[in-house]
Amino acid sequence: MDFSYAGLDEARHTDMPIDIKSYSPEELTEYIESLGEKRFRASQIYKWLHQSFVLSFHDMTNIPGKLRERLIRECYIAGVKPVQVMESKIDGTRKYLFELRDGNVIESVLMRYHHGNSVCISTQVGCRMGCKFCASTLDGLERNLTPSEMLDEIYRIQKDTGERVSNIVLMGSGEPLDNYDNVVKFIRLISDDRGLNISQRNITLSTCGLVPRIKSLADNGFQITLAISLHASDDETRRELMPVAKVYSIGEILNACTYYFDKTGRRLTFEYSLVAGVNDREEEAERLGGLLKELNCHVNLIPVNPIKERNFKQSVRRDIEKFKNCLEKYGINVTIRREMGRDIQGACGQLRRSYKEEKNIKANDENKKEGDY
Repeated sequence: MDFSYAGLDEARHTDMPIDIKSYSPEELTEYIESLGEKRFRASQIYKWLHQSFVLSFHDMTNIPGKLRERLIRECYIAGVKPVQVMESKIDGTRKYLFELRDGNVIESVLMRYHHGNSVCISTQVGCRMGCKFCASTLDGLERNLTPSEMLDEIYRIQKDTGERVSNIVLMGSGEPLDNYDNVVKFIRLISDDRGLNISQRNITLSTCGLVPRIKSLADNGFQITLAISLHASDDETRRELMPVAKVYSIGEILNACTYYFDKTGRRLTFEYSLVAGVNDREEEAERLGGLLKELNCHVNLIPVNPIKERNFKQSVRRDIEKFKNCLEKYGINVTIRREMGRDIQGACGQLRRSYKEEKNIKANDENKKEGDY
C-alpha cells in the first residue's frame, strides 16, 4: 500500500483508507459534513488528533459511537511507534528511532536548550540527495513521509517527555523540499492555532538547495527560517561533496535565497560542515565571505560528525576559529554549532542504519538456523 498523502477526492473514490490526521481543518469539516454530521464534530475530532494526540478513535469519548465506527471503517490515525530511545550522558539529548505502519524506521532528535525544547524531525525514509558526509543517504530513498507522520514525530516526543516542544527543525533524514507538498501541509498543520500552534518563526527548514522549490516556498508566504546546506564556497568542491551541485550552481542558489528574503523578509541561514583538508582552508573562508557579504544571513559552522562509512575528519578547533574569524571580517554573523548527542550516534541516519544492520544480521542468523534442519 502507498502511504503517501491522498487528497479528499482521491480517498473518497478508492478503497484507500483516509489519513485523517493529514487533513486540514477545512478538509476535515468537508469530510464530516459529507457523512451527514454537524460541522462541530470536525472541531472535536481535530482537537483529539492535534491537541490530545490520540491514536485510536475509541479514545474520542465525546464522539457518538455510530460516527466513531464509521471513522474506524473509512480512516486511520497515522502514528509512529518508538522502538529505541537513546539519551546522551553528555547533554541530555534524546534520539528516537520510530517505526512506521509499513515497518520502515525513521529518526527524530530532542535537544534541550535554555530557550526551550527543539525537535529535529525526518521528512523522508532515507534520502536520495547523496551528500557525502550524511549517513541518511547511504541506502537511498525508501519513500516520503506523510504530514501526519511528521506531526506524530513531535506529538510522540512531547507526550513521552511531558514537555512542550517550542522549536522544530526539518533537518533529520530526508530532503524536505524533495517532499514538498507534504512538508508544506505539515507546516500549515503544526502552526495552526487549533492544534499545537507552534510559531512559524520557530520552524527551520534545511535544504541542500532545490532552487525551484525554494522559490515556491517563498511564494507560500511562510515565516519559517530557511537554512541552506552550502558546505563549499566554489562549485567544484561542492560537486565533490553534494551531487545536487551538478544541477544547481552556488550562484543559482544564492539568487533563489535573495528571492526568498525579498518575499518573506526572513534572514537566511547557511550551514557549512567543516571537513579537514577539504573545505576548511582560509582561502575558502575568504571566498565564502565574498559570496555572502551582501546577504542578510547567518552562517552556522558545523564540525562534521564522522560516520564509519566515510573517511571525513573534523577540522581542528584552531582552523574552525580561523574560518569563523575570517567570515566575521566581512560583517557576517557566525556561530559554531554546539555538538549534541555525539555519544548516541547524533548524526543523521546513523542510528537507523545501525538498527537496520542489526536486524539484517538477526534475520540472516535465523535463516541459517532454519537451513540447518
